[in-house]
Amino acid sequence: MNGRKRNIQIKFWVNKEEKSLIEEKMKLIPTDNMSAYIRKIAIDGYIVQVDHSNIKSMTYEIHKIGVNINQIAHKVNINGIVSNKDLIEIKEALKEIWRLQRLSLLKER
Repeated sequence: MNGRKRNIQIKFWVNKEEKSLIEEKMKLIPTDNMSAYIRKIAIDGYIVQVDHSNIKSMTYEIHKIGVNINQIAHKVNINGIVSNKDLIEIKEALKEIWRLQRLSLLKER
Protein backbone atom coordinates (compact mmCIF):
# COMPACT_ATOMS: atom_id res chain seq x y z
CA MET A 1 0.00 0.00 0.00
CA ASN A 2 2.84 2.40 -0.82
CA GLY A 3 3.96 3.26 2.71
CA ARG A 4 0.53 4.16 4.03
CA LYS A 5 0.33 4.53 7.79
CA ARG A 6 -3.04 2.81 7.69
CA ASN A 7 -3.06 -0.09 5.27
CA ILE A 8 -6.29 -1.90 6.16
CA GLN A 9 -9.56 -0.65 4.72
CA ILE A 10 -12.89 -1.16 6.47
CA LYS A 11 -16.10 -0.62 4.52
CA PHE A 12 -19.70 -0.39 5.67
CA TRP A 13 -23.00 0.64 4.15
CA VAL A 14 -25.39 3.38 5.26
CA ASN A 15 -28.65 4.70 3.87
CA LYS A 16 -29.25 8.29 2.79
CA GLU A 17 -30.61 9.38 6.19
CA GLU A 18 -27.70 7.79 8.08
CA LYS A 19 -25.17 9.50 5.82
CA SER A 20 -26.91 12.80 6.39
CA LEU A 21 -26.78 12.28 10.18
CA ILE A 22 -23.07 11.49 10.01
CA GLU A 23 -22.44 14.64 8.00
CA GLU A 24 -24.45 16.74 10.47
CA LYS A 25 -22.43 15.37 13.39
CA MET A 26 -19.22 16.03 11.49
CA LYS A 27 -20.19 19.72 11.31
CA LEU A 28 -20.22 19.84 15.12
CA ILE A 29 -16.50 18.99 15.30
CA PRO A 30 -15.97 20.66 12.60
CA THR A 31 -14.24 18.43 10.08
CA ASP A 32 -14.54 17.62 6.41
CA ASN A 33 -12.53 14.39 6.66
CA MET A 34 -15.12 11.63 7.02
CA SER A 35 -12.48 8.91 7.39
CA ALA A 36 -10.84 10.72 10.29
CA TYR A 37 -14.20 11.41 11.92
CA ILE A 38 -15.47 7.84 11.65
CA ARG A 39 -12.12 6.42 12.80
CA LYS A 40 -12.11 8.75 15.84
CA ILE A 41 -15.69 7.86 16.77
CA ALA A 42 -15.10 4.11 16.26
CA ILE A 43 -11.96 4.11 18.41
CA ASP A 44 -12.64 6.75 21.07
CA GLY A 45 -16.42 7.06 20.98
CA TYR A 46 -18.75 5.24 23.29
CA ILE A 47 -22.32 4.04 23.20
CA VAL A 48 -24.75 4.90 25.96
CA GLN A 49 -27.26 2.11 26.39
CA VAL A 50 -30.32 3.19 28.33
CA ASP A 51 -32.83 0.77 29.79
CA HIS A 52 -36.29 2.18 29.08
CA SER A 53 -38.24 -0.84 30.35
CA ASN A 54 -39.42 0.95 33.50
CA ILE A 55 -40.58 3.94 31.45
CA LYS A 56 -42.44 1.64 29.04
CA SER A 57 -44.23 -0.15 31.85
CA MET A 58 -45.06 3.13 33.58
CA THR A 59 -46.40 4.54 30.29
CA TYR A 60 -48.60 1.47 29.88
CA GLU A 61 -49.96 1.81 33.42
CA ILE A 62 -50.61 5.54 32.98
CA HIS A 63 -52.38 4.79 29.70
CA LYS A 64 -54.70 2.35 31.48
CA ILE A 65 -55.40 4.95 34.15
CA GLY A 66 -56.09 7.55 31.45
CA VAL A 67 -58.60 5.23 29.81
CA ASN A 68 -60.43 4.87 33.14
CA ILE A 69 -60.48 8.64 33.66
CA ASN A 70 -61.78 9.16 30.12
CA GLN A 71 -64.60 6.69 30.83
CA ILE A 72 -65.51 8.64 33.96
CA ALA A 73 -65.38 11.95 32.05
CA HIS A 74 -67.65 10.45 29.40
CA LYS A 75 -70.20 9.43 32.07
CA VAL A 76 -70.02 12.91 33.60
CA ASN A 77 -70.61 14.54 30.21
CA ILE A 78 -73.67 12.36 29.65
CA ASN A 79 -75.13 12.63 33.17
CA GLY A 80 -73.81 16.04 34.18
CA ILE A 81 -73.08 14.61 37.64
CA VAL A 82 -69.89 13.34 39.24
CA SER A 83 -70.43 10.52 41.69
CA ASN A 84 -68.40 10.06 44.84
CA LYS A 85 -67.29 6.70 43.48
CA ASP A 86 -65.93 8.40 40.34
CA LEU A 87 -64.09 11.04 42.38
CA ILE A 88 -62.54 8.37 44.59
CA GLU A 89 -61.48 6.43 41.48
CA ILE A 90 -59.84 9.53 39.98
CA LYS A 91 -58.03 10.31 43.24
CA GLU A 92 -56.77 6.72 43.43
CA ALA A 93 -55.64 6.91 39.82
CA LEU A 94 -53.69 10.10 40.54
CA LYS A 95 -52.10 8.47 43.61
CA GLU A 96 -51.03 5.55 41.40
CA ILE A 97 -49.52 7.88 38.82
CA TRP A 98 -47.48 9.63 41.50
CA ARG A 99 -46.42 6.27 42.96
CA LEU A 100 -45.25 5.05 39.57
CA GLN A 101 -43.36 8.27 38.97
CA ARG A 102 -41.57 8.10 42.34
CA LEU A 103 -40.74 4.44 41.72
CA SER A 104 -39.32 5.31 38.30
CA LEU A 105 -37.17 8.08 39.75
CA LEU A 106 -35.82 5.78 42.46
CA LYS A 107 -34.85 3.16 39.86
CA GLU A 108 -32.82 5.74 37.91
CA ARG A 109 -30.46 6.32 40.83
